[in-house]
Amino acid sequence: MTDHALRLLRQHPRLAELAGFPFDFDLDRAVHGHVEPVRLASGGPLEVLAGDDTGGTYFRCADGSVLYADSEGSAGVIGTSVDEALEILIGLPGWRDCLDLSPADGEAAILARVAEAEDDMREYYSIDAERAELRAALGFPERSPVELVGLLHAALLRTEPDHVLLNAEEGMAYALLDLHSRPPLWEPVLAAGRVGLERLRAGDTTVADDPLRRRLVLRAAQFDRADGDLDLLRLLLRREAESSMSDELRLAAVLVGLRADPADLPLLHEVRGTDYDTWCGLGGVPDPDADGAELRRWAEGLDDSLFGTDPSDEPSQTWTDLAAAQGLTELARVTLIRRLDAFDMNQNLLRHPADPTALDPAPLGSLAYDFEQLGDTEQALRARRLYAALQESAWDRVSALLDVAGLERASDRLRPAARTLAALRDTLTTSDDASLAHWRGVNLGRFIAEEHHALAHALADADLPEEARAVLAGAEEIRAELSEAAAKGLAARAAELERRLGTVS
Repeated sequence: MTDHALRLLRQHPRLAELAGFPFDFDLDRAVHGHVEPVRLASGGPLEVLAGDDTGGTYFRCADGSVLYADSEGSAGVIGTSVDEALEILIGLPGWRDCLDLSPADGEAAILARVAEAEDDMREYYSIDAERAELRAALGFPERSPVELVGLLHAALLRTEPDHVLLNAEEGMAYALLDLHSRPPLWEPVLAAGRVGLERLRAGDTTVADDPLRRRLVLRAAQFDRADGDLDLLRLLLRREAESSMSDELRLAAVLVGLRADPADLPLLHEVRGTDYDTWCGLGGVPDPDADGAELRRWAEGLDDSLFGTDPSDEPSQTWTDLAAAQGLTELARVTLIRRLDAFDMNQNLLRHPADPTALDPAPLGSLAYDFEQLGDTEQALRARRLYAALQESAWDRVSALLDVAGLERASDRLRPAARTLAALRDTLTTSDDASLAHWRGVNLGRFIAEEHHALAHALADADLPEEARAVLAGAEEIRAELSEAAAKGLAARAAELERRLGTVS
């Protein structure tokens, strides 16, 4: 479909007036933009097409899809093109009351809901003559409400992962407009693994040669557990050992061990002896002369604590890591963003399982790392800043702020990095926390000074000499506090920066 109808609206004031009222697609509101700065999580342009009388905005995405965002923080695709979106808006003027409908609800339920919404409208204004006039002028056929609900439902399901809207300043994602169920992340992630497992069963052992395909096949085998796979699992175990220690190597060992064949114990010990990491990671393997029952008990213990047979019980990081590795970047990104949003909105989710009175910010550190692996610095910084804010000891807070400043500098956010280092210095000078008692004589102090020097250098490169001098002054304050051993070598770098800044106007 095309945007032919949009061109007609822009060319003919009467048609634009009808679209604006009663169908609430007001071209004149486009000049005001949305109620707040927004962007797509996946990147790409957003063109404001129109607005409605509730503060909502219609955007066109790069692929032609129309994304609607309301003023309350929800957004969703409502058409695969402008023409399709306008057909839905005109044919279902009460479309907001139909967001939870799908073709599965049946014709009677759909027609009843649409009739109820339109009858409510007719109490206040006319819609039928206007709909007929606008449809005819734009060349739209007279589709049934059932067909239009089907188009709307299909469009809404396309919102994730490529059309997720973010607040451009805070980085938080808009909620979905609808509550329709979506496939869990593990389903598309495991799809390739299931194909690979079937190919391996058919005799294609090359599947086991590729590290990523092998990981996916092992995950598929985790939830399949078909009889007759023991030889395949032995092959996967041997090949996975070539990649050293991994969660999938431990999984392969467990799947082999669950078959309770004592003849596999020499293989398990051989794999365990691959290197130091595998030796530590596969600890507890029964002795080579153990029986099958002991081997099964060992495997069942690890299976119960680490793996299992329900993919929904697997840690979400398993699926986001495998999604990103397969190139399903946006699926991984959206899952991670929504997880970070949940932590941001409800920090009780970070309560330590062993001590509900304490927060455990560690998941935020993992999220920051995952975002960095995806190249999403903005979300990584969100996670690192929240991680720093939740640190209880001054030492941990200073260390976290140091990481934030380094990431800000590396992503050319130089002024924010300078502010972060100023907050770090303030913590050092004002905190009486005993955890900071020895920062002057250990590597932390040196690392802080080195980050100041790196940022001063970057600021000078960016022709920001005054900011560079201020950061260098902060570095000198830190260096003056350090022990002689910790400060070793820093004086030369400081002198070099002083000379350079002396030549900058």
